[in-house]
Amino acid sequence: MTSNCSFKDVEEVMKYVEMAIYIPIFIFGLILNVAALLVFCFFLRKWTEPVIYMTSLALMDLLLLFPLPFKMHATHHMWLASFQPLCSVLESLYFVGIYGSIYTIMCIAVDRWVAICYPLKAKWLRSPKAALGTCVGVWVLVLAVLSPTVHGFREGEQADFHCFHSFSNKGWSPPVIICLQVFGFLMPALVVVFCSVQTIWGLQRSRQPHPKSCVKVIYSSLSAFLLPFTPSHLGILLQFLVHQGVIQDCSNRIRISLFIQVAMCLSNITCCLDALCYYFIAHEVRSTTNPFRRSMTSQRTPTFSTSEV
Repeated sequence: MTSNCSFKDVEEVMKYVEMAIYIPIFIFGLILNVAALLVFCFFLRKWTEPVIYMTSLALMDLLLLFPLPFKMHATHHMWLASFQPLCSVLESLYFVGIYGSIYTIMCIAVDRWVAICYPLKAKWLRSPKAALGTCVGVWVLVLAVLSPTVHGFREGEQADFHCFHSFSNKGWSPPVIICLQVFGFLMPALVVVFCSVQTIWGLQRSRQPHPKSCVKVIYSSLSAFLLPFTPSHLGILLQFLVHQGVIQDCSNRIRISLFIQVAMCLSNITCCLDALCYYFIAHEVRSTTNPFRRSMTSQRTPTFSTSEV
């Protein structure tokens, strides 16, 4: 691998790009997610499955937002080696927020698919307790898997460093990146796309009329998943190929470095895109005459027969 490849220009550009992206995301994300929690906790009286999932997603988004001020500071300042434990905690919270959001959106898509396409089975598969248990399971899973893994990326730091940057070789090892790509993104992405397509198809085949907002709920969830996370995981894959020596050309390495950093910055926009899901879900839950809401919350009458799917 070429050793005289300079990334100083990329680092200088990213100092300003990160600030331009992070500041509005942090402000609007904080406002939108706090407002969502207030609505879910105080204005929506019934804790239905969608409300439980959205509350968990809002908490995940807040967990993702919390390290952003430290991430902005680390872009412009070196941290003392003694701050390595603090950096590991912040990095762990950041990645827990990202992949917790990914898995929560996946659970929302599955829950919606079951409610719309299999309304008879949904009567015993879905319940507020099951939704709460699923959300707790997602929190336990991402905390148990990611926290010790990310903490290991900073082992042995002996000098001043940039937090959230320059992970050790352990962080770019094949087992870590393969698991991250397959279980952190590809598998949830396939589940979300499959469930979303099946649900839209099921609504279109339903004999009962459904408002446009039903489809908007699905499209907003799909957008909140694919738009932020697809470019960032493509960037991780390309950077992994650089670390493995597959990509050695200096100009390509510089472009990949810039791409992955911009993509990772933009992936935080999920905190704002999720607000679309909050709005449409809150609208459906508050509606008392909407057949989609009935199938999503009470399942008293099937939207359509399972034989039609």
